[in-house]
Amino acid sequence: MKKLISLALVLALVLSMTAVAFAESKTTISVSLASEPDTLDPALNSAVDGATMIVHLFAGLATWAQDADGKFVIVPDLAVELPEGVVNEDGTVTYTYTLKDGLVWSDGKALSAKDFEFAWKRAASAELGADYGYMFEIVKGYGEELAVAAKDDKTLEVTINNAVSYWNELLAFPTYFPVREDVVANEAWATEPATYVGNGPYTMTGWEHNSVITLTKNANYHAADTVKMEEIKAFLSDDANNMLANFKNGTWQLIDDVPVSEIATLKTEYPNSFVIAGQLGTYYVNFNVNKNLLPATSTLSGVELEKANAEVRKALGLLLDRNYIVTDIAQGGQTPANTFVASGLTDADGKEFYQNAGHNEGYSGYYDVSEDAYVANFESALEVLKKYYTYDEATGQFSDFPAFEYLYNTSAGHKAIAEYLQSVLAGVGISANLVNQEWATFLNTRKEGQYEVARNGWIGDYNDPISFLDMWTSGSGNNDVQYGKGAHAELAMYNLDLTPFGLDVKVENGTWTETYDVLIKHVKGTTDDAARFAMMHLAEDMLMETGALMPIYYYTDLYMIDENVEGFFSIPLGYKFFKYAVVNK
Repeated sequence: MKKLISLALVLALVLSMTAVAFAESKTTISVSLASEPDTLDPALNSAVDGATMIVHLFAGLATWAQDADGKFVIVPDLAVELPEGVVNEDGTVTYTYTLKDGLVWSDGKALSAKDFEFAWKRAASAELGADYGYMFEIVKGYGEELAVAAKDDKTLEVTINNAVSYWNELLAFPTYFPVREDVVANEAWATEPATYVGNGPYTMTGWEHNSVITLTKNANYHAADTVKMEEIKAFLSDDANNMLANFKNGTWQLIDDVPVSEIATLKTEYPNSFVIAGQLGTYYVNFNVNKNLLPATSTLSGVELEKANAEVRKALGLLLDRNYIVTDIAQGGQTPANTFVASGLTDADGKEFYQNAGHNEGYSGYYDVSEDAYVANFESALEVLKKYYTYDEATGQFSDFPAFEYLYNTSAGHKAIAEYLQSVLAGVGISANLVNQEWATFLNTRKEGQYEVARNGWIGDYNDPISFLDMWTSGSGNNDVQYGKGAHAELAMYNLDLTPFGLDVKVENGTWTETYDVLIKHVKGTTDDAARFAMMHLAEDMLMETGALMPIYYYTDLYMIDENVEGFFSIPLGYKFFKYAVVNK
């Protein structure tokens, strides 16, 4: 009898353990977005993978959601509602937000409107030097005293310079999330679970650096009852082959990269798991505007040197066959790009913004990306380069183009494009030496201008062309090209005429700060849509004329997700949301 009872207890224990394991498999999702993030501080992050982590660890006044029709919409999160602003006599607009009752941080301490006031002023401050500090330019007092104030523990008031259509989207952007002053006083607060305090649907419970970050459902989140996924394990990898192997064996339920050599097969073998989604972004190459590409024998200097470099950069861009890149290399439904501002963004006339760019007859954009145009583009590029370099007509090679380094971050896809670029340039006698760095190092190398030519990509921060244009002001932390920085800051060679818009602004031979920065300020300061969009086209004209931005293709979002996962969604801005997901197996 005792033996039978023991067997029954053992059987019951086994069944109980099986049930627990089954429950865990349904409430834990393992994903791989990228390698070690550069930072998980909401104010300092500037990468999409970091933002995806942060939107699970923090909550702002607003958030992204899907409505009943599957449309992506902005809804209140910590705010009771997202009210209309009150237009003041001077044209500024004041918003007053009421926080929901009982809001607390992940450590149980009360969250108040004062935390928002502190966080916004911190993120916008010159002392912090955040890449995205300029996202507060729209707020009155930016650069001095930001017009945001906690009226009491539950009431936050902010005044912006003028009405903008994307204000609510900014409220859902990580840079606008709250942080607590006593927490961030420790500069290393965002590097370890023990010091990481957030207020979102998850808390960080583990961070094995360069291995895995573990997020666990936050019982203190105000809407914890709506969060279905109990745990997210974010495995840190930049090896697409490793990602795919772990997806195929069922270890990981989502991967945000795949080997380019496997794309054709994955489309066939995993039709329900391999996803190609629309995305508001552009893959491009950027040049450091302070690096000289002319031969050592050139006697040009100052403005004339930069004009020559700009002409050379534009010519190099015409040597690339973008149709080959998207069809034979990228293979993910991308389309060739001939503008920096991505496709999918609407212009004032209802067309897409890129369709009105470039001012050319017969095609949209700044150069013709049709397959038939490639030979003519290539030949015109050679003619430009012959002005500055020695060319051997017999061999089709330039002999004195200085070798340069092409920097990219570790990824099979980035490497394949880098090798194609290297091959095309080598075909005309130009040496590009390829250098790859891991993600976090790469971001900072590019940001600091410690490179010559680098791969890049930009996904819009919100659904407006300005999010592709304001990043290139001289003070922006996302200005990897180094416009208006270093030697380029002194070059007086740019023109700006805003008198057609009724503005008393006309600059001839001004610096980047005196022209481009001023233009972006006026873009953000007008409520006349027609004028605003026309000025944004002027801004892109200025960018493309420098040749320092070489668009390659308009992004699509390629990822793989287990077909048993339900409730997951990804928005065109690149963020992936797991809090409502369930793994049905």
